[in-house]
Amino acid sequence: MIDSSQVIKVGIADMNVITAPDLIRTSGLGSCVGVVIYDQAKKVAGLAHIMLPSSASTKAGNINIAKYADTAIEELIYKITGIGGREKSLKAKIAGGAQMFQFQSGSDIMRIGPRNIEAVEAELKRLKITLVASDVGGSNGRTIEFNPETTILKIRTVNKGTKEI
Repeated sequence: MIDSSQVIKVGIADMNVITAPDLIRTSGLGSCVGVVIYDQAKKVAGLAHIMLPSSASTKAGNINIAKYADTAIEELIYKITGIGGREKSLKAKIAGGAQMFQFQSGSDIMRIGPRNIEAVEAELKRLKITLVASDVGGSNGRTIEFNPETTILKIRTVNKGTKEI
């Protein structure tokens, strides 16, 4: 049997959607959070590589909606429903949000990873998307790959190997 699946790559501050048998992957998740939202029965999924928690301090105009938790997740849901996903059936898995550097000051502004995690979780809750599993925090970067056929999120963590959630 010929494997006709492709791996669709998502860049930093980017998003995309797929249908099975394709896979979707992003790398370079340090303080960024990778959000996978999927409809298991329809075998469709989307992935957003979120860099920052909020677009609030961004100048009005041409913002990259994939960059922020408060804008990316809603847009990702829109894209997933556009390829057949059903809003009431969507579930999510997340990974990333590492604290990549240690800072002496207790300044909240430097806690980008933890703030990204909080913002993503709050947005999923607001939109009534069940968070099924997560692999967040720590101090190591990650690469993630999602298979909408099996709903397995494969996570490769720097210096820690691979795991599946």
